[in-house]
Amino acid sequence: MKTKKRKIIEIGWREYVSLPEFQIEHVKAKIDSGARTSALHAEEITPFDQDGISFVSFLIPFIGCEKGMRCSAKIVDRRPIKNTGGVAEERYIVKTPLILGNEHWPVEVSLTSRQSMRFPLIIGRTAIREKGFLLNPGRSYLSGRPGYISPQPE
Repeated sequence: MKTKKRKIIEIGWREYVSLPEFQIEHVKAKIDSGARTSALHAEEITPFDQDGISFVSFLIPFIGCEKGMRCSAKIVDRRPIKNTGGVAEERYIVKTPLILGNEHWPVEVSLTSRQSMRFPLIIGRTAIREKGFLLNPGRSYLSGRPGYISPQPE
């Protein structure tokens, strides 16, 4: 039985990515193999129920934009995640499509304040393992700008 060889895609320690469900065409993200879960900077994180389904509303602030982007997503989990200081904090987890280069796949993202961090988004090892990327820690922006896909109306 022949197995199909998977093309290895090399990525740098920082890349441009898109989160089309959140109307983010491109954002600088840190690829962090030390983090298990991806994390997105969000403010005003508020859970709510709609027709018996748990959602979370949150604000994604943008540099130069006074109001930011108000988003909501279905909660897929709530779990303790260690922050950069090693302290566990309870975070909401949402699932959203991510685009890196020409690759497009759903990833789990925790919502947290990353205001004091250099990158508003980190992509953890679970997300990069899904596509089998090869991380080159000495390079940056190897994938170029992502091929943004506009969300389709429901």
